[in-house]
Amino acid sequence: MLQTRPHPNDWNTRPIVLVGLMGVGKSTVGRRLAARLRLPFVDADQAIEQAAGMSISDIFDRFGEAHFRDGERRVIARLIDGQRKVIATGGGAFVQPDTRALILDQALAVWLNAEPHVLAERVKRRDTRPLLRGRDALSTLSELAEARNRFYRLAPLHVTSYDAPHDVTVDAILEAMKDDGVRR
Repeated sequence: MLQTRPHPNDWNTRPIVLVGLMGVGKSTVGRRLAARLRLPFVDADQAIEQAAGMSISDIFDRFGEAHFRDGERRVIARLIDGQRKVIATGGGAFVQPDTRALILDQALAVWLNAEPHVLAERVKRRDTRPLLRGRDALSTLSELAEARNRFYRLAPLHVTSYDAPHDVTVDAILEAMKDDGVRR
């Protein structure tokens, strides 16, 4: 179920939710964006781990992706509480129909996009991503982009994350928000 896009003035009181593939910088950029806007920041993956009392990798291993996605949806619903804040989501959250509908209805979704080769370079620094275990990062991220970008495109704001300092991306988000009538 696709919700109608809120009027931009309605976004001035809603959470800002960053969506996009793993490695695009949702958490790092989100922290900096929140600081610049003087808003609280919440990393949905950290909130999920805290609620579950285990790492996301352990949740995937013990219970599978479907169980993880159900818990992810519930945690994101709790985080979108009507208070203005910046929320970084996991890469697959916005792909899930119920989670996507909630975000589109109750928040301002910002798609952070980057080319798969940029993402592959970034994610090779950490071995904590369940969907990349034992797989080639570039080919996996290319496949994920092909499958998921059609969902990410539904976000009202699109910002490209280049191989540049994170503050460049923060500036681009702030500019996109200004252009769309969102109070900073």
